[in-house]
Amino acid sequence: MNDMKKVHIFTSAAFNYIPKARVLFRSLREHHPECVLHLALADEGHSDIDLSQEPFDSVLPVSELDIPDHRGWAFTHDIVELATAIKPYAFLKIMSMPDCGKVLYLDPDTVVFSRLDDIINALDESNLALTPHQTEPEDSISAVIDNEICSLKHGVFNIGFLGVAATDEGFRFANWWAQRLYHFCRADICNGLFTDQKWIDLVPAFFEGIAVMRSGRLNLATWNLTTRELTGDLESGFQVDGEPLGFYHFTGFDSGAHRIMAAKNADGNPSVQALIGWYEQEIRDLGKDPLAQIPWAFNTFSNGDKIIRSQRLIYRERVDLQAAFPDPFDAEGYLAWWNKQGRSEYPGLFDAATEAATYSELSASLTPGFRAGKQTINWNTTLSLFRSALQDPATRKCLIRRGWRVLRREGVAGIRQRLGS
Repeated sequence: MNDMKKVHIFTSAAFNYIPKARVLFRSLREHHPECVLHLALADEGHSDIDLSQEPFDSVLPVSELDIPDHRGWAFTHDIVELATAIKPYAFLKIMSMPDCGKVLYLDPDTVVFSRLDDIINALDESNLALTPHQTEPEDSISAVIDNEICSLKHGVFNIGFLGVAATDEGFRFANWWAQRLYHFCRADICNGLFTDQKWIDLVPAFFEGIAVMRSGRLNLATWNLTTRELTGDLESGFQVDGEPLGFYHFTGFDSGAHRIMAAKNADGNPSVQALIGWYEQEIRDLGKDPLAQIPWAFNTFSNGDKIIRSQRLIYRERVDLQAAFPDPFDAEGYLAWWNKQGRSEYPGLFDAATEAATYSELSASLTPGFRAGKQTINWNTTLSLFRSALQDPATRKCLIRRGWRVLRREGVAGIRQRLGS
């Protein structure tokens, strides 16, 4: 790789999370002053908000990431899904910059404690660098359930970190990941999806030059504290199994889950307690920061009404609505349809007693999600299905049963969507 090329590092967050991401960026400025830092903004840009004094070099809002029909697509995601869904597009944007040789992604709730040269050097010979949730087998049944089985559900690799070299294979990966997340970035473990992360299980099978970074100093978190020993303190520095701590992932901190799992997995380790206490102090007052008060741009319709999850789901599943209302945030369009026709077609979603069950039923099927543009029927698939039905009574019975279930739940539009898949 050309030595003149730079290392770029980014995180992804909405405006309200910038104060916490600031802790990450400051740690990067301290340990990697030579790197170019970016914020991928899972939000709309605000020209009247000054971010010039923040510890990053550029802001890349959703609208500048070359995402097709980005507003309609953004409508189908909640804030967490969107912040993860834009990551491959940010990779592509940054990797295309003339001075870029390598790109690292770090979650906004991570903090760097020493230089990450081992990762950067690995990308001299590799196209991707990944960190597994676990790098050593667990010893107890409890830890197997908490950690190993959890990884089987959510993904073997933790995508709170990802490194990609700006090589042909690196671009091939980023394009593949972007295509998958465009349709399938959702938390749907029953259908094998967990936002952006589960897809990365396939990476070692699909792509060449994968560096699996197994050092315990990288991506230390509650899910691997059972097999790694953190020592030291803030003054002398932290070590993991005798190596300098590279970065720690404070996931689940706001909910309190982080402290619970740390207490369970680290067994009262004073170094872990000191680290968590330090971070708690760092972020204690950040909720009062003016940036933390900025409402998420994709949270309301144009009239100020809050968008609810059922409205996102139905728009995601109905290609006809995507075509009819290309800007679903317009209250006079999709919201007006929802309040009149939507109530008629999905009465269960308008009753508090049945909303949860109806939502669960409607979201159970794995579908391609957002697909802007005119829907077309896949005639080859349709003819193949009909031929199979004519030739085999069991297939015919199964097809009729499935068709009736879709028709009952989703109407003719649901049948048309399945035929267009």
